[in-house]
Amino acid sequence: MNDDKNDIKEEHSDYKPAGSHDEGIKHQLSGMYQNWFLDYASYVILERAVPHINDGFKPVQRRILHSMKRLDDGRYNKVANIVGHTMQFHPHGDASIGDALVQLGQKDILIDCQGNWGNILTGDGAAAPRYIEARLTKFALEVVFNNKTTEWKLSYDGRNKEPITLPVKFPLLLAQGVEGIAVGLSSKILPHNFNELCDASINYLHGEEFQLYPDFLTGGSIDVAKYNDGERGGSVKVRSKIDKIDNKTLAIREIPFGKTTSSVIESILKAVDKGKIKVRKVDDNTAAEVEILVHLAPGVSSDKTIDALYAFTDCEVSISPNCCVIDDQKPHFLTVSHVLKKSTDNTLALLRQELEIQKNELQETLHFASLEKIFIEERIYKDKQFEQAKSMDAACEHIDERLTPYYPQFIREVTKEDILKLMEIKMGRILKFNSDKADELIARMKGEIEEIDRHLANIVEYTVNWFQMLKDKYGKSYPRRTELRNFDTIEAAKVVEANEKLYINREEGFIGTSLKKDEFIGNCSDLDDVIIFYRTGKFIVTSVADKKFVGKNILHINIFKKNDSRTIYNAVYKDGATGFHYIKRFAVTSIIRDKEYDITQGTPNSKIAYFTANPNGEAEIIKVTLKPNPRLRRITLDRDFSEISIKGRQAQGYILTKNDVHKVALKQRGGSTLGGRKVWFDRDVLRLNYDGRGEYLGEFQSDDSILVVLDNGDFYTTNFDLSNHYDNNVQILEKYDSGKIWTAVLYDADQNNYLYLKRFCFEANSRKQNYLGENKDNKLVYLTCIPYPRYEVVFGGNDSFREPLEVDAEQFIAVKGFKAKGKRISTFTITEVKELEPTRFPEVQETGGEDEEEEPEILDPDDGKSDDDIRDEITGQMKLF
Repeated sequence: MNDDKNDIKEEHSDYKPAGSHDEGIKHQLSGMYQNWFLDYASYVILERAVPHINDGFKPVQRRILHSMKRLDDGRYNKVANIVGHTMQFHPHGDASIGDALVQLGQKDILIDCQGNWGNILTGDGAAAPRYIEARLTKFALEVVFNNKTTEWKLSYDGRNKEPITLPVKFPLLLAQGVEGIAVGLSSKILPHNFNELCDASINYLHGEEFQLYPDFLTGGSIDVAKYNDGERGGSVKVRSKIDKIDNKTLAIREIPFGKTTSSVIESILKAVDKGKIKVRKVDDNTAAEVEILVHLAPGVSSDKTIDALYAFTDCEVSISPNCCVIDDQKPHFLTVSHVLKKSTDNTLALLRQELEIQKNELQETLHFASLEKIFIEERIYKDKQFEQAKSMDAACEHIDERLTPYYPQFIREVTKEDILKLMEIKMGRILKFNSDKADELIARMKGEIEEIDRHLANIVEYTVNWFQMLKDKYGKSYPRRTELRNFDTIEAAKVVEANEKLYINREEGFIGTSLKKDEFIGNCSDLDDVIIFYRTGKFIVTSVADKKFVGKNILHINIFKKNDSRTIYNAVYKDGATGFHYIKRFAVTSIIRDKEYDITQGTPNSKIAYFTANPNGEAEIIKVTLKPNPRLRRITLDRDFSEISIKGRQAQGYILTKNDVHKVALKQRGGSTLGGRKVWFDRDVLRLNYDGRGEYLGEFQSDDSILVVLDNGDFYTTNFDLSNHYDNNVQILEKYDSGKIWTAVLYDADQNNYLYLKRFCFEANSRKQNYLGENKDNKLVYLTCIPYPRYEVVFGGNDSFREPLEVDAEQFIAVKGFKAKGKRISTFTITEVKELEPTRFPEVQETGGEDEEEEPEILDPDDGKSDDDIRDEITGQMKLF
């Protein structure tokens, strides 16, 4: 130990004892930081955490595969044996090697695993290394190794050789993905699909554009809008696959990359504890595939809960890729496309090198075969000069002299080593020599060399064929598991469970969720905001709290919905400066929280005379009663809010009257002035929207619904709420019309797959029903809503001689219920049914007179009274009869 200290002192001449406080200590610490820390950081970056761009491996992974190749005999090896063998090359403990080997095996590309290797879905660990076994896959043996093209270096102890990088002829780095944390930087490359990598390499070799997106073994769906080609700064969102078993049960079938069923369930339970979602219980039925059953509490919307799971749990995660690799002994931050191009170029170079090595070996074999043939056929070994040669040099000179006339036939110059090799030919081989077989062998080798030359001349196409071969041979085992989707933005405040109740104490001016004994406002969540209007015309938006002072003279309070342009406020206010009364309509869409706004002109003594909040833009009729004045001929007037245009909250409004107002009262309720909701369906995200994205479904009133028909024959109806989730197999989604007649042609499995035709109307029901029948093997041929469909039925088999049959569906069968079996089209063998253009169309009916509308209810208590009666009531005078 003392010798080590002396060595350090001699190495650092500015060394000072720890107790001394001089400038030398600072210099020595700076030097230690600059040298030792940088050495350590460089080692961690280059030799531990970050993969190399050439083969896509970290050093420990490369050493594991090299050891497995040395041990490979086609049979499984104990993982403990592989770990021990790898320790010849890797200067770290067996635990780090074992963990790295398990991670490689779980990627299911390079290592054929046997035994309990853990489960990436549940997070369960692998069994002990002494219990599990492994061997290289056929793909690994074909793609990863070639001793002739491998560059070698000495191992850490100098006793063995190990590869600098393995000659990998495939973008393994992108196929497997990698994650590593070094000193000062990290690397996170997401895995990509095997077949898509092959196609991208082929496109690059052909000079065509390509796009690569992640694909995960755990499945799920991914939004790659911000992937940024895998470069740092980008991000992707990954979601679980959630199915609705029924209105009370959800099933999580696939989970996001990097998560396990345990972590997902734990995040759900945390969200339940915080009151974000309402769940009765969660069951984990995961085995070979993920199945987490989420049982909802009574009265909870399944669609809203799905959004809440994405918003508040690990059912949706955001991943930030960081494509950092080692290239030329330095870390580089690249894009996924750059990595693929570099890998493809490396594959092309390796294939060229392999062809050139193979060509050189063939040429050497051909050269010696030609020498051997001439040596034996010309009986050079029986020449007297050869037999009587006094020395080896003399014998070599004689053979060289005899071969000189044949030199033009050889592919290279004949050397002394070639002649010595000829002299080593045994007599048994000479006696068995067959000239015809020798010529055949030489011709075959020449043909192989010519083929190699063609490959080298067309090395790009040769590389393309290599990638196509890999895709054809191994691609079926690697289908895309992660679905590419565009995610809609889920606002947490809209999907959080309303687990709190909001109360108000008007006398003291407090609101909150803890005021249980006061006036109830409504259900809310801790993420909600509240909008409050005061009689002075002021209003604010503030967050929900346990107890909060908001002031007195509250006119209206409710839960605030951001960007809600459907809720319209109708108001009449008195301006404090002029005394005029103004009428206005406005919406409150987006404002600053806790900032005070004013719907009046802000003058002192202004106040609200009339106010309503209308969730769908309803416009009522009000009756204004003026204070008696001898100059006024009429003291009452009616005003319809539907005649007032909707403007911003800061608009002054229109003058209602300049006279003094006694009261403003509701006379008659009105309908919505905003019309129905125009709804679109976006198939990319399988959601409804009001923004014009996707297929236009029509204008919906509050009692309208949507018909959903699935590929398997299931159908149901829903409302047009934006939170609705729809299945991937949606065949038809449109505005529901109870009177629309549908025609279906189907194979009935119960009747030996005979073709049936049926006409029916879909029934409104939120529960799934099936119009194809109870047998799941029934198959749909055509489904149409054309009023008068026609079909051509083509016969085959023993009935192929029959003329095609034309069927008019409307005349063929009457409209029945959707559960009816229908009518069999024919008893003969049918091979094809073709849909024909209709020859009839519905007649356009002329509309008659408008239906008489029901008279609206009059709510004015003074209805029927004259102005004189009203004036007398205001002044307190009564008529004498």
